[in-house]
Amino acid sequence: MGFTGFEIMSEYAQLYAESLRDPEGFWGRAAEGIDWDRKADRVLDLTQRPTPRWFVGGRLNTCFNALDRHVEAGFGERTALLYDSPVTGSKASYSYADLRDQVAKVAGALVDLGVTAGDRVIIYMPMIPEAVMAMLACARIGAIHSVVFGGFAANELATRIEDAKPKVILAASCGIEPGRLVPYKPLLDTAIELSKHKPQHCVIKQRPQLEATLQAERDRDWDEAVSAASARPCVAVDATHPLYILYTSGTTGQPKGVVRDNGGHAVAMLWSMRNIYDVAPGEVFWAASDVGWVVGHSYIVYAPLLNGSTTVLYEGKPVGTPDAGAFWRVISEYGVKVLFTAPTAFRAIKKVDSSGEFIAKYDLSCLQSLFLAGERCDPDTLHWARTRLGIPVVDHWWQTETGWAIAANPLGVKNLPIKPGSPSVAMPGYDVRVLDESGTERAAGEMGNIVIKLPLPPSCLPTLWNNDQRFEDAYLARYPGYYLTGDAGFKDTDGYLWIMSRTDDVINVAGHRLSTGQMEEVLCGHPDVAECAVIGVKDDLKGQLPLGLVVLQGNVTRPEQEVVRELVQRVRDQIGPVAAFKLAAVVQRLPKTRSGKILRGTMVKMADGESWKMPATIDDPGALEEIATALRELGYAMH
Repeated sequence: MGFTGFEIMSEYAQLYAESLRDPEGFWGRAAEGIDWDRKADRVLDLTQRPTPRWFVGGRLNTCFNALDRHVEAGFGERTALLYDSPVTGSKASYSYADLRDQVAKVAGALVDLGVTAGDRVIIYMPMIPEAVMAMLACARIGAIHSVVFGGFAANELATRIEDAKPKVILAASCGIEPGRLVPYKPLLDTAIELSKHKPQHCVIKQRPQLEATLQAERDRDWDEAVSAASARPCVAVDATHPLYILYTSGTTGQPKGVVRDNGGHAVAMLWSMRNIYDVAPGEVFWAASDVGWVVGHSYIVYAPLLNGSTTVLYEGKPVGTPDAGAFWRVISEYGVKVLFTAPTAFRAIKKVDSSGEFIAKYDLSCLQSLFLAGERCDPDTLHWARTRLGIPVVDHWWQTETGWAIAANPLGVKNLPIKPGSPSVAMPGYDVRVLDESGTERAAGEMGNIVIKLPLPPSCLPTLWNNDQRFEDAYLARYPGYYLTGDAGFKDTDGYLWIMSRTDDVINVAGHRLSTGQMEEVLCGHPDVAECAVIGVKDDLKGQLPLGLVVLQGNVTRPEQEVVRELVQRVRDQIGPVAAFKLAAVVQRLPKTRSGKILRGTMVKMADGESWKMPATIDDPGALEEIATALRELGYAMH
């Protein structure tokens, strides 16, 4: 890999090359930052199947590394967790000593209910401190947690209960959205009825906004159970012992249980905090996500605490709780050094406050960098954020399966040149290649399937829960010796990665393979466009045609069709007639998951007249109704 014209990259390039040349030496040194009960016999065991395993023979406890060791080192009074909830008007702060003591009692409550190392515990909770405590309490006693996004539909929760077979479920009485309460207990009760597996107990945190009715034999009150429990010490487990299962959508409709181990996860999380995000112990890091998603697991809970930093738990929205200045208030109030969120959050802020009036109301001198992930960040959003904030804005790329960034700009190593539209370069341990359909490596600038040569670095999934075969079929079978990311894109001559779309978002127009992500980039560059999605729809003549669905900026008053005509011409000018981009519609909102990903696959099925069902992860079901109306007006008949 040659970084033409980028001498500044030599420090990164040396580090990256070393990680591939000597992975055991590289990650063995990184592991020295973790406290081990027993050091590994082998840093990397290439003989393990279905994938190589990290730190085999090592023993540790993740909760000890996240909490107890900082207290024992004399940092017990340092702030560990800041809770800020504009939807309830409440705030709380927990020192490392406070959080350790609370977590030890929650662990005691689990032990009192018969939970031991290796047992599964499902956590079905909103963004409240008890959710963080629940995760750490499981880690403390070696139990395997599986967090399910609070408010998930009952049938989706049921499939996870049936697959994970939890001994106990930890839940809350309700979640709180702007203007409405979401009762969790009826959903939980229905899910347990639907599941063949029945948990022995449920522990419910009663929120004052809506208390739940408890079942006498099965259910326990959280406060009562915890207050009656004794504090429990940490239980050492094997480095390869699962820390958690996190379910992600599968193509069959049956969710895939991504497994994360304890040892590799702890090492990668700590390395990433220092080297990617450039955050030191005691500094404030805010991942504006949800504990139900992988970002919440990695960067609300585990990585900041393993690093001895302060993490922010925010129960609110980027706009509407109460306004587009919500993020800036939190950053200013708590002295946040690094913000990590999804591009969709910034598009929402930009739509309401494109001139940045709310930004000017707050002192943001503490904020040194912004990281975006979850979906590809269009260059226009990146430019807007960089211009308004005056700090590095880093788009980085990773997956639920990896648990941390595959590609990023490692600010703790070297602030590399940023190329808007690219998540920068591969991180240590990720040997990223771009292959064609036959498995031949593509030349620089040529689009193909993005894969990672085995072994994957620490923290990446070793398998799927109780399903090695599905893991191999989904990720390893297509290109033996490589992990299939499911993303398409290319590397440029400097080694920068360009993630253009999911593999199934590459559309074939009259034999030409075109990236919908590239078209979205062009559309988002129009000054009137707040955000957009391009999908491929069936066409009898060309096979597929691109269709653009566009949300306009809040201050646009001119006729929508005028904007649409300009967008069609813009794609023709910047990509060419080969894109065959002629279909576009203006909508008020795009359907998204609660983590901010646009539901492109569902919209494709709607447009193509295929049967589809309302996704359990959808944030706003009414958005799909708008899409259905727009598609009908364009002449598409839907099931």
